[in-house]
Amino acid sequence: MITLRLRGLAAGRGGRLVVPPLDLVLGPGSALLVTGANGAGKSTLLRTLAGLLPPLAGEVSVEGAVAADGEPARRVAEVAHYLGHRNSLKAGRSVAEELGFWRRFLGDTGLGVREALAAVDLGAAGDLPAGVLSAGQGRRAAMARLLVSERPVWILDEPTAALDERAQARFAALCRERQCTGGIVIAATHQPLALEAPQELRLEALRPAGVGEAAAAAPGGGWDELW
Repeated sequence: MITLRLRGLAAGRGGRLVVPPLDLVLGPGSALLVTGANGAGKSTLLRTLAGLLPPLAGEVSVEGAVAADGEPARRVAEVAHYLGHRNSLKAGRSVAEELGFWRRFLGDTGLGVREALAAVDLGAAGDLPAGVLSAGQGRRAAMARLLVSERPVWILDEPTAALDERAQARFAALCRERQCTGGIVIAATHQPLALEAPQELRLEALRPAGVGEAAAAAPGGGWDELW
């Protein structure tokens, strides 16, 4: 079963510290909600966890997971889906074609394209160009991308943006299903997301002097806020 470990992980952009060093462990079936005001570093931290930005210090490691080539995974990027602010769907191609591309690119180990679309209540939209979808439909199509290839870690940046209440509830249910199978869900959000027993990491913007503020793991799996 998969475990993620952050050891002194510091995140930033352009060499500038945004998120001070963090130490935490996320075990099978766990969820982490990353909260904080705009500019506190939520997106920077998630992109660092996903391997899209290099850490300024420390490391994040993965244990107990197998990469697509059958070898033990060494990087989170090998076992994670990352869903950012953009939906990563080409406007001129059909929704089904785009999901088919991601299924081939990431490994066809999850649901079929039509099954994934049905799971997010987009069963009738598969043949539509991605560019004609509404904001909410586009976000649901991006959610379907998480389902067409099996990866145990979901890293989600404002995943419910543009979703109505029904779609938000459906996505939260999919996240809980991910947890029930031993997966890990990490989400940055301004909106409530009904995950199973989530831990919370609240980030605060760094002061000009460079003194950072963040939540820290407390013994026994709880969280204390250090200000």
